[in-house]
Amino acid sequence: MHKKKLFAVIFLILCTAMINVYTFRKVEELAYAVFLCAAVDVIAVLCVRHLKAVLSVPLDIYRNRDIFWDLVKNDFQARFAGSYFGAFWAFVQPVITMVLYWFVFQVGLRSGNVSDYPFVLFLMSGLVPWFYFSEALLGGTTSLIEYSYLVKKVVFEVRILPVVKAVSAIFVHSFFVGFVFAFCIFYGYKPDLYVLQLIYYIMCNIFLVLGLSYVTSACMVFFRDMVQIINILLTIGIWITPIMWNLTEDFSPILIRLFRLNPVYYIVDGFRDTLLAKKWFWDKPMWTIYFWVVSMLIYMFGIRLFNRVKIHFPDVL
Repeated sequence: MHKKKLFAVIFLILCTAMINVYTFRKVEELAYAVFLCAAVDVIAVLCVRHLKAVLSVPLDIYRNRDIFWDLVKNDFQARFAGSYFGAFWAFVQPVITMVLYWFVFQVGLRSGNVSDYPFVLFLMSGLVPWFYFSEALLGGTTSLIEYSYLVKKVVFEVRILPVVKAVSAIFVHSFFVGFVFAFCIFYGYKPDLYVLQLIYYIMCNIFLVLGLSYVTSACMVFFRDMVQIINILLTIGIWITPIMWNLTEDFSPILIRLFRLNPVYYIVDGFRDTLLAKKWFWDKPMWTIYFWVVSMLIYMFGIRLFNRVKIHFPDVL
């Protein structure tokens, strides 16, 4: 076990050193480069100090992999149990939402192309990652309440429940990624090597959702109004990310930076870079490092909070 920890620490140190070198080479503004490197170093130190907590989730999934995959499959099926059309409803609502937004903005408000891209592609490439984020976060928030019968079992590791919700939502998300591909091909944006980058941005989305879900699910057990708060924040978030409108250079530089501080914007913008602009994620090193620093902080805080209060879950539920 000590050898595994030593290997993990050495690997983390090497990755940190490589990121620092990359940051100084790619980030032109020295002040930002120093700040980002310092942030990466702090995250690395925190990961080393709390290595057991950071690795607890992947280790739990590996140890309970058979149960985990059964839960993922059953969770997806259970959402539509008893309905005549079953999983069909998982796809209908997002499609209708996209059509309505397209009709309101393009037909009703007569919005033209956005940055030389067809508005429908600009809209869909932003909505698809947002749909996954909102569905997985809401599912993760209520996961402990929904599976309260498992939480009360002493032998069951409850840390995997938010992950079950995040992975279960991938099934519908994969369909909509293919849906966007079909529209891109129709408009002349054929799949190329950049398509592989979507895997990276999907992993970014999952990781961010997991960190937030550990915070919200732990709070949900003691404060049942949490899901209503999340619903309100998601309603606000879809407008300030931005998804239905473009963050152009017409805005002040300060305002642009404030909008980009939202980590979901990094994912939405990444989908558009992959499908439309054809840019790699390493072409924006400052925001890539910023996203992972913020996501790691959220994840570590979420895991620490979850581990600290989970002993009280069975009593409250």
